[in-house]
Amino acid sequence: MPIELFTRHFLGLFFLMIGLLYGCRSLGLSQRCGYSHIHYGEPGSATWWHRQSFNLFRAAILGVCLARIPFPIDGWLGMIEPLYQPGILLIGVALQLIAFALISYVQGYLNADWRSGIDQDHPPSLITDGPYGRSRNPIFLAILIGQFGFFLALPSLFSLVCLVVGAGVILRQARAEESALNRLHGSAYEEYRHRVPRWL
Repeated sequence: MPIELFTRHFLGLFFLMIGLLYGCRSLGLSQRCGYSHIHYGEPGSATWWHRQSFNLFRAAILGVCLARIPFPIDGWLGMIEPLYQPGILLIGVALQLIAFALISYVQGYLNADWRSGIDQDHPPSLITDGPYGRSRNPIFLAILIGQFGFFLALPSLFSLVCLVVGAGVILRQARAEESALNRLHGSAYEEYRHRVPRWL
């Protein structure tokens, strides 16, 4: 199978499986713990807009990647032809798989302490060891790696916009979540913040 055809099918199935995994994991945690682990924040707040933006682009990416399998829509995406090379496409696929593995590992490490967004009602414990002993935001870091991988696996103006907007949302959300943890855990979080870098 040509690499171009492989990456076309890979992207559609990859994002479909991520959506299923994320939704099923959230549902399972909610049923076991009795509360949702996904939090948007107050309607109209910065974190609420972050989530809306992220969901919009996630739906657009899934829709585009699935549509590319049966339909010739690449002409509408503003393909960046110099980057549309087999080696670059495969690097993009590899980065997405690395990001997926890292996110799955960190979410598994957190177990029931995993949250998406800021949970005011059932705040998680302050985790400072394992992957959080190397980065204060390992999941966000992995998401950024995955977003860059998506751009390389589908080098286009569409994926470039997704990368820029997605990275901006992640950077802002990381600051918002760190501020919430600082308010919740006080001096313990301050000590952790001085000891462990935000990214690496």
